[in-house]
Amino acid sequence: MTIRLYDTSARQIRDFSPLTPGCVSIYLCGATVQAAPHIGHIRSGLNFDIMRRWFAHRGYDVTFVRNVTDIDDKIIKKSAEQGRPWWSIGYENERAFNSGYDVLGCLPPTVEPRATGHVTEMVEMMRGLIERGHAYEAEGNVYFDVRSFPGYLELSNQELDNLLQPSGEGETGKRDPRDFAMWKAAKPGEPSWETPWGRGRPGWHLECSAMAHKYLGKAFDIHGGGLDLIFPHHENEIAQAKAFGDDFASYWVHNAWVTMSGEKMSKSLGNSVLVSEMVKHWRPIVLRYYLGTPHYRSMIEYSEEALREAEAAFARIEGFIQRVVEKAGPVEPAAEVPPAFAEAMDDDLGVPQALAIVHTTVRQGNSALTADDKESAVARLAEVRAMLGVLGLDPLDAQWAGAASGRGDDLHGVVDSLVRLVLEQRQAARGRKDYATADAIRDQLQQAGLAIEDTPSGPRWSLS
Repeated sequence: MTIRLYDTSARQIRDFSPLTPGCVSIYLCGATVQAAPHIGHIRSGLNFDIMRRWFAHRGYDVTFVRNVTDIDDKIIKKSAEQGRPWWSIGYENERAFNSGYDVLGCLPPTVEPRATGHVTEMVEMMRGLIERGHAYEAEGNVYFDVRSFPGYLELSNQELDNLLQPSGEGETGKRDPRDFAMWKAAKPGEPSWETPWGRGRPGWHLECSAMAHKYLGKAFDIHGGGLDLIFPHHENEIAQAKAFGDDFASYWVHNAWVTMSGEKMSKSLGNSVLVSEMVKHWRPIVLRYYLGTPHYRSMIEYSEEALREAEAAFARIEGFIQRVVEKAGPVEPAAEVPPAFAEAMDDDLGVPQALAIVHTTVRQGNSALTADDKESAVARLAEVRAMLGVLGLDPLDAQWAGAASGRGDDLHGVVDSLVRLVLEQRQAARGRKDYATADAIRDQLQQAGLAIEDTPSGPRWSLS
């Protein structure tokens, strides 16, 4: 058994070889909390939640660090626009992100450090880089000298002479316009911390290098994040950390975006779909299925039609689970997943191929139910629960079963009550042998998008 991952730095799929046998350390760039999360933000958390679950299933002891960027230019800008303290905006949105992760079933990280809690570590890193000749102070700012680090731009595969380095307002005194800010001199009214170079605040890139060093040490296994972070963020993280003397990450894993009309979902484009709004209309477990089951390196083009397709596909899985439980009672997950499922997950987290095994097993289980083969149906359900558990999608798991998970579940209960009233009328018509009325009721429900199945324990409805 060998897990294989696509390593952005190597531009190929590599066998995973941990630094410490039996352990895996993961650093994921988490939320920049200037606003509430849309589903594009949460996709990254879901993808790496599935990675983490798979490593754990394979027997690894996982250390998972996901940071919170609670101070940066965007948060300060929002503070000025809204006339609110920067920390109030950051904390409000940090809670919104955690709510989004929780409602979609992401396991909590081992540690979730905030940038503002690690200024001491940042100062220590800057001091070391200045002493080694990789950084310099200018007008209260501290910059990284990109020409001092020969490996700069290897991750993003760019040429330094062609580089256009993003710069922020007030970044004065650079020796080279391509140098990037690690520390920014204080401006009137902005948050600041005392350093040997004067008061100021951290640059975005320095935050993650310092926090990864503190919690995972000089070397760790996997650094993750969205494709949009490869440059400049991850490129600059590497430069700082390695110039400081760290080996840093052995593997770089990046997830693709959620797009709308072919563009990356973002608040600046005005095309974001907030998680808090989505769960009012869609069951959270369906949203997890929709966002988590495409391959992590594939773009997701958002549409309500695609969400409806995901809902229908997951309903087929749930329908099978419900029928077996009605017939045989509770069934525990199998100890192991089917070999074909494991093979797909080992191959760069091939969730679409793994999900195909889930649906094949569901079809086999339904055939067993049709043949009244209770033993086979129970065995297939045990396998299905084991596979869904790895994906965080087992509807019988405690995180989903009986949990109040959003407006979608409330609506499901209301619809269930209304449909049952209609089905009682249908049953009454059948009881008095008025089959024409009974069939008309069934046909009207089907036209409304509901499938009716008559079972020994009574009629059951589902979305058709």
